[in-house]
Amino acid sequence: MRLSLKRFLALLALPVLSCGLSATADAQRPVVPGTGSEIVGVADDFEDPSWDYIPRDPKSTEDIDENQRGPMGRSTNGRWYEGIKRGHPDIVRRVATPPGGIPGSQGALLMRSKFTGIPGRPSNTMHQDDFVCNIQYRLKRRLDISEVPSVTTRVFLPPVDQWENRSGPHFGFRLALETTAMVDKEVGIGIFKRTTEELGNEVYWPGLFVEFESKSQSKKEHDYAYLRIRGNRRGGDFRGPQITTTGWWTMGMSVTPDGMVHYYASPGVDDLTEEDYITSQFPYDYRAERFRTFFYNVCSADDGVRWSTSFIVDDPKLYVLRPKTQMASRSSSNRK
Repeated sequence: MRLSLKRFLALLALPVLSCGLSATADAQRPVVPGTGSEIVGVADDFEDPSWDYIPRDPKSTEDIDENQRGPMGRSTNGRWYEGIKRGHPDIVRRVATPPGGIPGSQGALLMRSKFTGIPGRPSNTMHQDDFVCNIQYRLKRRLDISEVPSVTTRVFLPPVDQWENRSGPHFGFRLALETTAMVDKEVGIGIFKRTTEELGNEVYWPGLFVEFESKSQSKKEHDYAYLRIRGNRRGGDFRGPQITTTGWWTMGMSVTPDGMVHYYASPGVDDLTEEDYITSQFPYDYRAERFRTFFYNVCSADDGVRWSTSFIVDDPKLYVLRPKTQMASRSSSNRK
């Protein structure tokens, strides 16, 4: 059987994308997200009819005005919480699974926002809200990258005429990773305070974004959408595959023991395979050492008028290939 170029490069662990980035020859072989054992009790399937989220508004906007506005919002099952940095989406609601979803699924999660910046104070600048999976606290530890963690999720993209009429990022599926790097640290008191650099724990957030180009703004004949990857060694985002169909998509990311992040996506709800490989990167030139969690981003114009695009997610899952400690798990269909 003749291999496609994309499949051939994936098997050699050479990152490839049509954006023309150079390959990384020292990469380990990518691991398909969903490989190994699913860690139960940390993600969600939204099947419980009593599933609910308690927002505890007003939400946090630490990234804008350093205001955390606690206490933070939480889901009633303890598996999700408001991002302390940017706050939660304005609407977080269990809904009936849209057609074409995972067979047997009755419930999924809708997220939508109008005020993605400071509550009630529109900025007319794109902002984003976070919805964070409560992994490290439920496990009572972070995962070591030697355990080869990976995450998958299904995402429902509504028909294009229902999208917020705005060019830019609309949705994100991201990881929270840690590494050892030079970080800023304040020392001294009062007027003698100064900032120095020293080795410390650095948190960073690679991911997959759904990017939209509205024809009313681009002046092109058609609306256009694609996946944007965060990010390359320089910390920059770059263009990934075009989104040619709406409806359900499956997205996933894995991290191998060399600290590299591997990105996958495909239309539909089938499990990811090697054919769904997009690229492998060391974002910000970091090599991941620890895995904290994953989370969703919801983006909007924050103009006080337009609502964000309504995205629905289902069945997010966490997997490890080589667990260091005993955890409640079940085998996945992707085995190595």
